[in-house]
Amino acid sequence: MDLLALILQLVIDTSVSWLRMFIALFLSIIIGLAIGIYAATSESASKIIIPVVDVLQTLPILAFFPFVIFVVVSALPGSLGVNAAVIFLIITSMLWNIIFGVYEAVKTLPNEMLEIASLYRFSTLDRIRKIFIPASIPRVIEQSRLSWAIGLFYLVTSEIFSVGNTQYQVGYGIGVALVTLGSTNIYYYLVGVLVFLAFLIVTILFFFNPLEKRFKIGEPKDVDIIGYKRAASVVSMVRKVSYVDRATSLLVNSGATITKSSIKIAKRVRLPYATAKKKRKSGGIYRYAPYLVAAFACILLVYSVIEFNLAQYEGEVIMALFATLARVWAAYAVILLIAIPLCIYLIFVSRSKVRYTTTFMILASIPATILMPVIVIAFKGLPYGPNLVAFLIFFLSGIWYVIFGILSNASAISNILEVRDVYGVRGRKAWREFYIGAILPGLITGSITAVAAEWNASIVAEYFTSSGISGTGSSTVLTSVGVGMGKLLDLSLNANNVGLLMLAIVNMVAMIYLINFFVWKRLYRKVAAVYK
Repeated sequence: MDLLALILQLVIDTSVSWLRMFIALFLSIIIGLAIGIYAATSESASKIIIPVVDVLQTLPILAFFPFVIFVVVSALPGSLGVNAAVIFLIITSMLWNIIFGVYEAVKTLPNEMLEIASLYRFSTLDRIRKIFIPASIPRVIEQSRLSWAIGLFYLVTSEIFSVGNTQYQVGYGIGVALVTLGSTNIYYYLVGVLVFLAFLIVTILFFFNPLEKRFKIGEPKDVDIIGYKRAASVVSMVRKVSYVDRATSLLVNSGATITKSSIKIAKRVRLPYATAKKKRKSGGIYRYAPYLVAAFACILLVYSVIEFNLAQYEGEVIMALFATLARVWAAYAVILLIAIPLCIYLIFVSRSKVRYTTTFMILASIPATILMPVIVIAFKGLPYGPNLVAFLIFFLSGIWYVIFGILSNASAISNILEVRDVYGVRGRKAWREFYIGAILPGLITGSITAVAAEWNASIVAEYFTSSGISGTGSSTVLTSVGVGMGKLLDLSLNANNVGLLMLAIVNMVAMIYLINFFVWKRLYRKVAAVYK
């Protein structure tokens, strides 16, 4: 194949993959808005939805392979079923942070806005169209960029998937093309990477950047209602009834702020509204829903272990679990050593933060799975080579979450610069008394998602073949550690041992949940208490 024909084929492959990505992103936004708004507006629903979504975002993508094989591929014939399965798998990586973004946006709406909406008898549909969706759009756009990067990470493993001896792959896709070229012709593979990067840069510069500029979340000093400078144009188009017009004129004005008279009106109805809200919060039996779900899960787990004779595997699972746990936290420690000083420099010292951030966005969107052949070649023959490859994959999977978690909170802590300058604090004292404390909320938020991303990446970092996850036939093993949860999950899927696969997933989810509950949740509460 000559170079021109190769480039043309790669452009076609990338275009088809990008089409799948955009379909998956669009569906993720629709689903994310529906679930996020429902969870944020219903206390009883949030007690179930948020914990479930928190668990689902920690599940590796291969946990959904049996479902897509037995449901999607079986239900839809031929390439239609395979493409639908690929889109579904990409959605499982894109969706969760969009849900949390919508949930946060709706939850942080000022109470006065909801009280005025109640005063003017907004229907549920009016609230969704005129309040919740416009307020969520900036967060959705912000999270969509991150979802795109996550989706690209799992593009390869989505376009080639298998269970047992049955392998499924799409006819056209850059993930398939790069994995194939990486194991056959390294020069053609590098050409494919360049085509991939060209599409990536164009997408960021001409799609995500313009969207973020148009729907940028305003600074606290300029905007009192999140996102409502942009919401004004949306509301003006859907006003129909006179009371809606009067209410929206109070909700969205030229400065996107609530007038003093509106606040006075809101105070008059605050008491009955608050009373009704309190009644809704009582929750009844919904208060016990998380405990009932947890009890049911425990009963189901014990039954599965006994019924399918899985107890013999538990020792193997525990050993793999702690091996991966050690790798995850070792990579996280190195991430902190790099991310903390880098972000402090960008926020408090550098004057080119925007330029650096755009560069980081491009780098973060380059999936480690695409770079796998290069990484393997770089560490081939070195002592502990597979473990070094795994470490680098974990590192690349987590560092961007920490960096963007800190940088996304930059506008809220920028006034610390004024305090520092007033008191003339410099050097180590500024680090100790200002910088470290200022970045803690963003650091913890970013760390939670970073560690979860590392657990997800274990399926690639600890065992990967030239035909993707669970490669069959004559596929070449690119990297394989001695023991690890990612390797155990992959091999159990390849052996069609669904019982072992589910036992390993349950153990991993339990470990992550315990870490979230006893480490991250407590740290976040302490930091929040200080900032209150």
